[in-house]
Amino acid sequence: MGNESIRAANDAHVINTYGARRMAMARGEGARLWDADGREYLDFFAGIAVCNLGHCHPKVTEAVCRQAATLVHVSNLYYIEPQVQLAETLSRHCFAQRWFFCNGGAEANEAAIKLARRYWAERGTPRPDVITAEQSFHGRTLGSLTATGQPKYHHGFEPLVPGFQYVPYDDIAALEAAITPEVGLILLEPIQGEGGVRVPKPGYLRAVRELCDKHNILLALDEVQTGLGRTGKLFCHEHDGITPDIMTLAKGLGNGVPIGAMGCTGEAAAGFAPGAHACTFGGNPLSAAAALATMGVLTEPGFIQAAAEKGEHLHAALRALAEDHPGVLEVRGRGLMAGVECAEAVAPLVSAMLDAGIICGPAGPNVLRFLPPLIVSGADIDRAVETLGRCLGELGW
Repeated sequence: MGNESIRAANDAHVINTYGARRMAMARGEGARLWDADGREYLDFFAGIAVCNLGHCHPKVTEAVCRQAATLVHVSNLYYIEPQVQLAETLSRHCFAQRWFFCNGGAEANEAAIKLARRYWAERGTPRPDVITAEQSFHGRTLGSLTATGQPKYHHGFEPLVPGFQYVPYDDIAALEAAITPEVGLILLEPIQGEGGVRVPKPGYLRAVRELCDKHNILLALDEVQTGLGRTGKLFCHEHDGITPDIMTLAKGLGNGVPIGAMGCTGEAAAGFAPGAHACTFGGNPLSAAAALATMGVLTEPGFIQAAAEKGEHLHAALRALAEDHPGVLEVRGRGLMAGVECAEAVAPLVSAMLDAGIICGPAGPNVLRFLPPLIVSGADIDRAVETLGRCLGELGW
């Protein structure tokens, strides 16, 4: 089937919650995608920060095929060896010593919210309230949607879950002013992704950690988009030299195979007990095998450092480009997570880039976002930035 026949079948049978799309992708390899009509694209969005190792990485593909021929699903009524191995592997590389596995980022954030509420309830001091940030994004299930500080996502789904409040991001005074005795959890992104690739000032996350310690509040960091090498560290909070009590992961963890994870300290894990929370497919053998293979590549000596250096290359090239285009207001981000804020809405720019064979996306109305695979080459970075400059020129920006 070609693009048009796939589009027609989709329009007839699939509920459209994603808006207009122009093509169907049929094949991928590394940083390249090919659509159903055979056209090649350079992927600078990685499935929204999912395929961090590029499409169809051979080690992940091998692990998935091997596991699929052995055991795909058995349920969490039994111990699952790949899941246990994944938990051990993750714990070797971060603060978290206990893990809950699920299918994606929204479920991971739901688990974090539920864990925090039950943690305080089990201690006999219920503190159900949660503080998140304005312009945050934490998912689309009802709890994670409520945690998301963007009213446009709330419309039509009211009443939302009670007990949530939103404060300006990167404003420690506003955060402290919002704290009451009922607040038991602060949930933040180390860098806001969907909210515009907004990087907080140096010291902000450390100040948040100190505030949580002062008021005895659990701190959860949503590393769904920023984690797993995306910002030049395995986890973004490492840049600030802090550790949260809870961390959520998804997207790049399975390199395209659905899996989410909520990791926490041993102390915070006491909030859950058998029967308190569950996920039918969470940590199934197939997804866990994919994540294990992904972690194996990410933690190879030099891999993250190489990704960090590519990020420096990308940001330097974008900053140089911005000097020649007055329509570019700011370049921001960290590592291979870059936002280009423009004076105009970026929808026509994203479309022009696609016409030129480069896949990227927006982060809010005025920010173009690059999230290339971590295996991207320097030549591909140069091509993407040169194409961006040409498209900006054609638009008169």
